[in-house]
Amino acid sequence: IDTDPRDIEEIWQRLFHAYSNLNGRGYISHLMSAIDIALWNLRGKMLGVPIYDLLGGPVRDSVPLCTHVRDQWHNDDLDGMVSQAKQAKEQGYQAIKTDPFPQTQAVGSAFKGAHQVERLDPKSVAQALHWMEALREAVGPDCELMVDAHGRFDVASAIKASQALAPIDLVWFEEPTHVENDNVLHQIRENTDVPLCVGERHFTRWDYWQLPNDRLVDYVMPDVAWCGGISEWRRIATMAEVQYIRVSPHDALGPVALAASFQLSMATPNLYREECLHTWFTRMAGLVTPFFDIRDGSIHPNGRPGLGLELNLDGIEDHRVNLEDLQARLPYS
Repeated sequence: IDTDPRDIEEIWQRLFHAYSNLNGRGYISHLMSAIDIALWNLRGKMLGVPIYDLLGGPVRDSVPLCTHVRDQWHNDDLDGMVSQAKQAKEQGYQAIKTDPFPQTQAVGSAFKGAHQVERLDPKSVAQALHWMEALREAVGPDCELMVDAHGRFDVASAIKASQALAPIDLVWFEEPTHVENDNVLHQIRENTDVPLCVGERHFTRWDYWQLPNDRLVDYVMPDVAWCGGISEWRRIATMAEVQYIRVSPHDALGPVALAASFQLSMATPNLYREECLHTWFTRMAGLVTPFFDIRDGSIHPNGRPGLGLELNLDGIEDHRVNLEDLQARLPYS
């Protein structure tokens, strides 16, 4: 209120420092991200240009995607995963990610918190390897594969898993351990040749600066809807570029975040790929217009100003959640 929306940087700085007593990362940076994306969208529409033009112009004609297939953590349907992976490759996707690790934390224990840092036993490692071998066989040697551990394991388990999965020839092993202590990545790095990636549980540049400087990871994947918006994502990518580390926008599971990531990806020289959930596109298509121009596993620009889309308020209304209903669950729960 009573602020010039063109002053994107001033607004970002004021919000971040005004809430420093709560720490600007996490909850605050999530809220700031929404405001920042909205301001960039408005600025682009005021000037009649896509956001990537405001960021210096495109450095590529389209943005390559990486997608997910079902994982063993949530659904241990191996045949279903293989079928989904083959379909994704037929649709043009050349990079696929999954979580091959079974759920290992104790169920029904009176000490549930103690089991949130999971340990992989030999059987679980063998199951993960079998999952990835099936995926590799399904898509062939020319498809890029990634593993996501969702920040679940202790250091010993992460090392054992990465060594076992090395023959799969992974692009990266993502978030092998909990992210509260970046120093544990040193120990994993010293015991594996598999490239490492972190990012979705890191937020502003202050969470990222040590990662490239200490060469703890080979890729970073900040989430534009969580890290502080377009402004902060751009700064994080530039920090990574100095160390020749590639960035891959994490997918926050919604079309607006996907659009903001696309705008950034068009103008980011050290991009790897933009992450997506291609199986969610049918649902997303009812929330925005026009939907993304996706061909051969890439998003192509439509030239429209700002984010390049408008909200479909009728479609959004169909997904309204009753906040007073304590049983309401997210779509992927």
